[in-house]
Amino acid sequence: MWLSKSSVGRKVVMSVSGIALVLFLLFHMAMNLVAIISPEGYNMICEFLGANWYALVGTAGLAVLVFVHFVYAFILTMQNRKARGSQRYAVSERPKGVSWASQNMLVLGIIVVLGLGLHLFNFWAKMQLPEVLHMLGMHVEYADMGKVADGSYHIAETFKCGVYVALYVVWLAALWFHLTHGFWSAMQTLGVNNGVWYARWKKVGNMFATLVVLGFLAVVVAGATGFIKAPEKACDKKACAIENCSAKKCETPCATEKACAGEKKCDTPCAKKACETPCETEKPCVGC
Repeated sequence: MWLSKSSVGRKVVMSVSGIALVLFLLFHMAMNLVAIISPEGYNMICEFLGANWYALVGTAGLAVLVFVHFVYAFILTMQNRKARGSQRYAVSERPKGVSWASQNMLVLGIIVVLGLGLHLFNFWAKMQLPEVLHMLGMHVEYADMGKVADGSYHIAETFKCGVYVALYVVWLAALWFHLTHGFWSAMQTLGVNNGVWYARWKKVGNMFATLVVLGFLAVVVAGATGFIKAPEKACDKKACAIENCSAKKCETPCATEKACAGEKKCDTPCAKKACETPCETEKPCVGC
């Protein structure tokens, strides 16, 4: 088949899959920025894009696109190296007009894929995956299923770790270089290019890559600085007496100063703002 066997066909597949992934990045970046504006709104989006059939179809489609894009990139790189043979060692300086990113696309691509794996571990594995497993009737060993759609909580929890912040910055830097070259290269492969548009597509690619990366970086910084926080649930705004510690666990800390009159004392005093266990004694929750 022409698309899989010829060099030009492989480049077309690379370009089309790359453009599709670029459009997804733009959507994903815009969605994440909602977390800065409104954590509640962001969580509504996360709930909408949970383990629904359309979200699962989209996730599967993205997985196929990433796989195809990476495999074809690897094949083309190996093909080019084989064609150049020993000549690739003959020149130590980068040819004029050839960007650093174009010479290191495979390495940049590997960093991007590794970063994607980290991102899936931090978010997808804690949000959509538990829902899917639960739907399949499988036992899910997860601390709190109530937080699978709480995207703001996961952003805050992930980026309060400095190691993750550093890794995401490296990932986003690699993504920027990858996008700046890949964008205009795709346009060139698809023929949407000429002497005039060559420089224009490069500028458009640079601006687009900068916009996307800065958008993702803004979310990382907002999470690291505590600007993004999980929105308070209704339980936060109720007194312990209303929550009735003897009947169920308080999943969130006590937010009021009212005494728990008539309530049983929790294992962890309300004064410490951690009513997470049922009551055992008949004493009121002094200090709540």
